[in-house]
Amino acid sequence: SCLASLRLCYTVPKLAQVHAHIIKGGLGNNPLVLTKFASTSSDLDAVDFACSFLFAPDADARLYDAFLFNTVIRACAQSKRRKALAFYNLMLRSGISPNKFTYPFVLKACAGIGDLSLGQSVHGSVFKFGFDEDVHVQNTMVHMYSCCGGGIEFARKVFDGMTKLDSVSWSAMIGGYVRLGESGDAVALFRKMQIARVKPDEITMVLLLSACADLGALELGRWVESYVVRENVQKTVELCNALIDMFAKCGDVDGALRLFRSMSKKTIVSWTSVIGGLAVHGRGVEAVSLFEEMMATGVVPDDVAFIGLLSACSHSGLVEKGRDYFNLMTKRFAIEPKIEHYGCLVDLLCRAGLVEKAIEFVEKMPLEPNPVIWRTLVNACRAHGELKLGVDITTRLIGKEPMHESNYVLLSNIYAKMSHWEKKTKIREVMDTKGMRKIPGSTLIELENEIYEFVSGDKSHDWYKEIYEMLDEMGRKIKKAGYLPSTSEVLLDINEEDKEDALNRHSEKLAIAFALLKTPPRTSIRIVKNLRVCEDCHSATKFISKIYDREIVVRDRNRFHHFKDGMCSCGDFW
Repeated sequence: SCLASLRLCYTVPKLAQVHAHIIKGGLGNNPLVLTKFASTSSDLDAVDFACSFLFAPDADARLYDAFLFNTVIRACAQSKRRKALAFYNLMLRSGISPNKFTYPFVLKACAGIGDLSLGQSVHGSVFKFGFDEDVHVQNTMVHMYSCCGGGIEFARKVFDGMTKLDSVSWSAMIGGYVRLGESGDAVALFRKMQIARVKPDEITMVLLLSACADLGALELGRWVESYVVRENVQKTVELCNALIDMFAKCGDVDGALRLFRSMSKKTIVSWTSVIGGLAVHGRGVEAVSLFEEMMATGVVPDDVAFIGLLSACSHSGLVEKGRDYFNLMTKRFAIEPKIEHYGCLVDLLCRAGLVEKAIEFVEKMPLEPNPVIWRTLVNACRAHGELKLGVDITTRLIGKEPMHESNYVLLSNIYAKMSHWEKKTKIREVMDTKGMRKIPGSTLIELENEIYEFVSGDKSHDWYKEIYEMLDEMGRKIKKAGYLPSTSEVLLDINEEDKEDALNRHSEKLAIAFALLKTPPRTSIRIVKNLRVCEDCHSATKFISKIYDREIVVRDRNRFHHFKDGMCSCGDFW
């Protein structure tokens, strides 16, 4: 009857009653009852209560078995990871040998902790007890190593050494690359998975879509959508949300909207993904409209929804609306603004050129401004000519973050704009002394199922001669149409002709030239830039879109730019 009571136990108070019954009935020495009690406690998230009874100082350790420890370790592996390891060690000290079910839970706990040496120690035990050939243990080991700092190569070594690979094995390794931001490696591994004829599952698809979103690989993302339909992969809400995110981040926000409208069940993530997507595409009015629609359907916005909404207002210059929504967040929904919300409002004011008001707002903030907010102010000072103020703020930033390279780059850039070349050179010398390097600009483009990367002045490409010939042609044509190089963007003390040449070799121009060579006339070009697009490339791309009759979609670090007929969707507001 005690086992039956545990099977029907759905609340912690009821569990306490059964516990009393076990003690009263003298059933504390029944291993089957103890294990079932542990399992039920785990289901009710009351494992601490169970352990206080099961592992009490006066408990009989002879009653312990692998099944009992596995139940407790599994219960702790998700959120009480150190405890899971403690019970694993107690298991070994109690002379109970782990089995093949023990290690997936122990390795999962190690993955959550993220300690490489700890993971390697457990790996040694796996080998010692002879479970290193078990596919479930190996899969969890790949996941564990990929979650530890510096562990991705160990994960790949385990993966490559596996004799049997199932969809979980491939997903674990692909997921490791995605988490690290090594999206190119994730896509390359997925292609090997296809060659191996292993059928991907929903988890693989979600991971692959995340890699596509990171790379801006729209064609591969569209293939994933068609595969899901063709192979009848279950379209869970999570998979649909991943597709929406991919479409939005790959430049097809209309595709994201289409899929969103087709969903019968939507979560807050579905709504916020589309609102955020519309925001970075500069479609702020539509984002605001969708937010209002969300509230009308009874979905209560969370803090993430407001970040997307405020970002939409910022990217579209909706200053008053942004302020109103910031106030609505606290007054109507009692959401305490986080530093990200304050950052959005600072960004909103800065992008609109209201630098003084932004500074006033920062000074009155109840939270300590973070370096991101200060850097937003510095960029605004640089863009709107408040250079001396920019120098003052950046100097303070360097005092707070002496090893953050972007602070030195900001100060160096401002000195260059002021033509203070000696000061700029001194800043660069300090960076060199401290071993700091500016993040190089790079641009990705997806063509014919391949992803190509360009860096400024790149000559490593097979087509580099043709690309540079196309660059020269582009330069002649856009100058003839009225383009003037923005040489103030070049942060080097060199003559004007050399500055123009440096601008002409920027990574996004190289990618566009390659696309003009390799794609049919009048087709769209999509590229992804790792940094904010510079003023000169922005101006040049407007001319290129008109002269070559191309829509050019550029995703930079902050937003999307849709260039068409000599105009940009951002309205030169970025």
